[in-house]
Amino acid sequence: MGEEEEKPPPPPEPEHPSTAQDDTTPPPAPPLLPPPRFDPSRMIGIIRRKALIKELAAAYHAECLAYCQELLELQKKWEEPYMDIKTPEDPRKDTMRPSKRLKKSR
Repeated sequence: MGEEEEKPPPPPEPEHPSTAQDDTTPPPAPPLLPPPRFDPSRMIGIIRRKALIKELAAAYHAECLAYCQELLELQKKWEEPYMDIKTPEDPRKDTMRPSKRLKKSR
């Protein structure tokens, strides 16, 4: 018993579980904080932000409607030439042409 060899101390374990060799241990849970106390002055800011969001949504909606109107007008203008091409065909269908073969009369 008198001759005991001194063992070197074990290497320190890493503090981060991601670098640890044993990944089966769960990370320590963060301490639970009590919910914040109700502060009426914060409600004013929340209400103002909500109003600003509604204004912004209304502005985007109006802009979207304006673009839709413009797109609809452009589509109508694009289709106009095609409508003009179709109109000359209608009178041709209405006119009757004489048959190319003459009927034999006896």
